[in-house]
Amino acid sequence: MSGNSIISFLFLASTYERYIMNLFYGVLMVKVSVFIGVSLDGFIARLDGNVDWLNEANKKVTPGEDFGFNSFLDSVDCIVMGRKTFEQVITFNEWAYREIKMIVLTTKNIEIPNSLTGVASTSNLCTEELMNQLIDDSIKHVYVDGGLVIQDFLSSGLVNEITVTIVPILIGKGKSFSNSLTKDLNLTHLKTTIFNFGFVQNKYKVD
Repeated sequence: MSGNSIISFLFLASTYERYIMNLFYGVLMVKVSVFIGVSLDGFIARLDGNVDWLNEANKKVTPGEDFGFNSFLDSVDCIVMGRKTFEQVITFNEWAYREIKMIVLTTKNIEIPNSLTGVASTSNLCTEELMNQLIDDSIKHVYVDGGLVIQDFLSSGLVNEITVTIVPILIGKGKSFSNSLTKDLNLTHLKTTIFNFGFVQNKYKVD
């Protein structure tokens, strides 16, 4: 093993050890939540990432209905989002995330709009390193968004709550937020809300 390889190994080992110690001593008090919409067949986007079906379905939604999203954001002090999701949401007419601290996970250089300077930043940290940083920053509640980011947090056993709003449409093929799980993840049902325009929202605690 080369000198650089040894240094890299020791750094990763140290990061993982710190993460485990945080868990062991109960220091890790960061709550991680998923708040997402899916088609009835469980997809968050088409295979090419398109969410045109969601935009079309939203035309049925009662004006002003936000599915509890703003109330949810009231308790969030950091958003961790994937690059592709970020590049999509910055094209929307309105910024839905207030001035909540946002970390965009990416290995590429991306441009943060001037309007989000001081709000959004980028990071290429792995999940364990990022959680250590959030602990150091005294973050209490993290909202994770973006298919790959959600999958990483789920696979690492870091998600505490999942709120899924089911849109009454079948799209046949698409991207899931859970298809990289290597084992079953048991959930406890907390709440179901049925909307009169056909959407159904389920909230779960991860066991």
